[in-house]
Amino acid sequence: MQHLMRKEHVRILGMVLGCFLAASVYAQAPAGKKAGPEDSLPDYIARLTYFGERADWSHDGKRILFLEKTFGDVFEIEVATRIIRPVTNHYFHEGYTRALYLANGDILLSGAKEFDSDNPWKSRETEAELWILDKSLKRPPVRLNEKCSEGPAVSRKNMRIAWTIDNGDYPDQLEKGVSQMWLADIEYQDGVPRLANKKLILDSRSLPFRCGLETQNFRPPDEQEMTFSAYGYQKTEVMGVNLATGKVVNYSEAPDEYDEPEGIFPNGNYTLVECDRQNKKGDQYIDIWRLKLDGSHETKRVTYFSDYPGYKASNPVVSDDGRCMAFQMAKTGDPAGVGRGIFIYDFEKAKAAGKYSR
Repeated sequence: MQHLMRKEHVRILGMVLGCFLAASVYAQAPAGKKAGPEDSLPDYIARLTYFGERADWSHDGKRILFLEKTFGDVFEIEVATRIIRPVTNHYFHEGYTRALYLANGDILLSGAKEFDSDNPWKSRETEAELWILDKSLKRPPVRLNEKCSEGPAVSRKNMRIAWTIDNGDYPDQLEKGVSQMWLADIEYQDGVPRLANKKLILDSRSLPFRCGLETQNFRPPDEQEMTFSAYGYQKTEVMGVNLATGKVVNYSEAPDEYDEPEGIFPNGNYTLVECDRQNKKGDQYIDIWRLKLDGSHETKRVTYFSDYPGYKASNPVVSDDGRCMAFQMAKTGDPAGVGRGIFIYDFEKAKAAGKYSR
């Protein structure tokens, strides 16, 4: 019996020593690791998830919708508790590229009807379609029979959306290099959503320069203007189009840098921008900047992730109260929109720290 007890003591001692050695090795490991931005976050930035991309705030600011990965499932995280819940795993699907809250709480999805693992990117570039998922999560989404190039835009006040199409989506309808932005209301007939009052916002052929279009945001507070990306024009510029008159304004006017609008502030005075002003290396080396939408081209840097070799910050979106920004970390070489976790940026804390002003 004593012999068995001695053997058990030796076994436990071995386990303790093993754990101690493992802990020692783990503690020393970071010394040989290159530090990334997530290793030295300021007090006003908190990591929300360790995976995921393309965050979208709920209207009450309590939850964030995000993609697991490109062509993956959609999840929702409760900001206060960090509890993550699945949104799209109650039915079979081929994966999604976008997920956005609608004004009534339903969810607008973009994703292909079929997925080809041998040629995956066509599910984003030429085959993505719009769908609406009921907020009850009791049934599959309804297909809107409308293709969408990259990201759609969603009104935060009305059941209205905007989206872009191009030659890849409709090769018989649009010539190569042409893109269009469209607007429509979402109506429900016997509980089934459909698009109504469809209207062309902008055709790239009507512009005095060549570029690719992508809808971004309805500009608050009256939502009478749409911000959009002008890809390939002076690298890429932040622009706006008046939905009533069709007048186009270039808000960034920075020919030597990449400027892509993302999340917009609820007062409509500023938009966040993916920008390479800090290094002029292109869209793989971006960080997040703030651009004033008054024609002054006034900008201010918000994140510094690209100061760490191999990293970038992207896809920011502002909460409806304007207090916080959700964004994602990515690495140089990742395709646009691919993220490696969601972060929260507190503007009030940053202001108190002297790092941000409005």
